[in-house]
Amino acid sequence: MPHNLNRNLMDNIGEQFQERTKHVRSAMAGRGLDWDRKPLTYKEYPEAKRFPLPPPAARTSSVHEALSNRRSVRRFAPGPMTLADLSYLLWAATGIRESRGGHAFRTAPSAGALYPIETYVAVNSVEGLPQGLYHYGVREHVLEQLRMGPVGEEVSQAALDQDMCSEAPVVLIHSAVFERTVWKYGQRGYRYVYLDAAHVSAQMSLAAASLGLGSCQIAAIYDDEMNALLGADGVRESAIYLSVIGRPAGGE
Repeated sequence: MPHNLNRNLMDNIGEQFQERTKHVRSAMAGRGLDWDRKPLTYKEYPEAKRFPLPPPAARTSSVHEALSNRRSVRRFAPGPMTLADLSYLLWAATGIRESRGGHAFRTAPSAGALYPIETYVAVNSVEGLPQGLYHYGVREHVLEQLRMGPVGEEVSQAALDQDMCSEAPVVLIHSAVFERTVWKYGQRGYRYVYLDAAHVSAQMSLAAASLGLGSCQIAAIYDDEMNALLGADGVRESAIYLSVIGRPAGGE
């Protein structure tokens, strides 16, 4: 393919995606679902060391107060986050709120209740929790330790060298397991995956505000570098969104 033609295709690839994943009334015939190939709902690391999280408990705060207090915070006061606060943030973002009829429903909405978003936690400073990289085990509300030791600098570098990722007590790294949604919705499912990530992060940001914490959402990442940190292949699973969280520094 000539270089200039390839460049033209890349320049408007977003427009092509929008056009080719539109719903068109004349082409809305139902597509069958292959239930034998339905992807697993949960990602788990059975060999990892597990850190149980305390039951999620909120402080008293109205939705109006949380909405009024929510803002993007990029500078954080020194000191660790409590494990109780981290527990509540993870539950608020993507935890299980109820089980009914054999299905576990989560706090954030998801297209088809397919829940493609996985959450990893880069711990820089949390009371009672060693520094390292963890995976949030949704089903049992636990953290699975993937790596010990400081990871903040690596997260910062993979997030276009944004220092707040190494300065905040916690960074939530949201990845997408695309096939969970694409299995049902085909290529249009990619649209829904990104909406799901936004739902998760929005709920977490309001939960943070209700706890007196601040957060900032980040989509600017070096994809391959962040995926390498998570052990994601970048195709079946890929990092797509981050949130840094902590107590706002004075003046924020």
